[in-house]
Amino acid sequence: MEKRVLVLNLDHSPVAVVTVQKAIVLSVLEKVSCLTYYESLAIRTVSREYRYPAVIRLNDYKHIPYKGVLLNRANIFKRDGHECKYCGSKKQLTIDHVIPKSKGGKSNWTNLVTACHRCNVYKGDKEPEQAGMRLKTQPFKPTLGFFIAEYAERHAEEWIPFLDLRTA
Repeated sequence: MEKRVLVLNLDHSPVAVVTVQKAIVLSVLEKVSCLTYYESLAIRTVSREYRYPAVIRLNDYKHIPYKGVLLNRANIFKRDGHECKYCGSKKQLTIDHVIPKSKGGKSNWTNLVTACHRCNVYKGDKEPEQAGMRLKTQPFKPTLGFFIAEYAERHAEEWIPFLDLRTA
């Protein structure tokens, strides 16, 4: 798997995740400073060797309007850990409206959860309490930091000191 690089703004807030090649180009152009590297990984050219950057920081502060995390099926599954929020199953997953659309429920982060097909059909057009079901955890609107921290825990331990995991 190709390693990714965490990009921080001048105030150390996460801005993006980019490829190693993009990070090296930004570094050569002196637009970023490298804060940490991946151990024993390098890109070799004919005349030079570049260490793999793990975390880079922009040299100038960039105002980037926060648009939020895109509400889509893949991100709901990711937020919910790819498991049914009613029974914990990881098979035949669907999306469920906690408060059904027919009862005024909206399609937003706090009303959509991952549910297995069986629980979704059993719940039907009712609220969880009416169907005798309970959510394991309440749905929430995730931040960009939440997804970056989730990626870092699996693929990039070098990022963790630069992330505020309390708000993730």
